Amino acid sequence: MRIEQQPKFLSQLARHEGLELTPYRCTGGALTIGYGHNLDANPIPDIHAGTRITKERARRILVEDCRKLADRLDKALPSWRRLDEPRQAVIMNMAFNMGVAGVKGFEQMLKAVDDGDYERAAQEMLDSTWKKQVKGRATELARQMSSGEWQEG
Repeated sequence: MRIEQQPKFLSQLARHEGLELTPYRCTGGALTIGYGHNLDANPIPDIHAGTRITKERARRILVEDCRKLADRLDKALPSWRRLDEPRQAVIMNMAFNMGVAGVKGFEQMLKAVDDGDYERAAQEMLDSTWKKQVKGRATELARQMSSGEWQEG
């Protein structure tokens, strides 16, 4: 099963993103709904300010967003698929949060990952502005990168 369809990954990402059933402005100012779906960048025709969606619809949007994101990661960072599932989940989770370009900006982390030095990769994650922004999420994902074991929060 591909990581973007893996229930454990989707549950972890949903926990990190949180769920909002009506549109709101995220910290970056984008109109957002569900599990972090950016409506400004990726409009959904029948969803606008004031729309309320169901949890099931939010989950379907999340799954579709992850499918599209995985395709972008495949093009931008093809080596990510060689990682074990928990580490693929870290890359995917980071990309969901900051975009593929944001993850590509973690050059030293990606080099460490390519070298198989997951402890150094985790340290690069923690020595970042991103860690200061997302706090516990970064700490949990760094532990997952380092250990190769799923983290539950």
